[in-house]
Amino acid sequence: MKDLVTLHVNGDTHEVAVPTHWTLLESLRYAVQLTGSKQGCDKGDCGACTVWLDGVPTLACITPVYEAIGQRVTTVEGLVGLRTAPGAPHPLQDAFDVCGAAQCGFCTPGILMSAAALLEENTAPTRDEIKDALSGNLCRCTGYTKILDAVEMAAATLREQAEVAA
Repeated sequence: MKDLVTLHVNGDTHEVAVPTHWTLLESLRYAVQLTGSKQGCDKGDCGACTVWLDGVPTLACITPVYEAIGQRVTTVEGLVGLRTAPGAPHPLQDAFDVCGAAQCGFCTPGILMSAAALLEENTAPTRDEIKDALSGNLCRCTGYTKILDAVEMAAATLREQAEVAA
């Protein structure tokens, strides 16, 4: 059995028919066709599926789709143009590239979403605050150093942008 649900994702409205048992992640990947959020553990352990619900990092693999109705959903695809010109990568995306922070890339979308949520609240986080913000995201390829470096680089970029705008 399917239900018709309306999801507000990355500034767009999507009316999709989804099986009643689907999670937000399944709905995003298979009904809305946004595949950036990864289906890793399906039990909330790895963080690869992290999206924002009204700006709060949320594990989409354990969130029933019905919990997203009436909320703003932001996926990794929605980071493009956030704090940048329309269509431009988010400073975190640039920093991950420059620092070589993405290895296989499977965990990267979830890490980007967790880190971006931190930087929305604090553009001058300490290394420990970054580690805490990313504590729910597992990366099996790195030792996290390049990831932490990339978040620090993005934070510096965001601070510079704020100074220029002021």
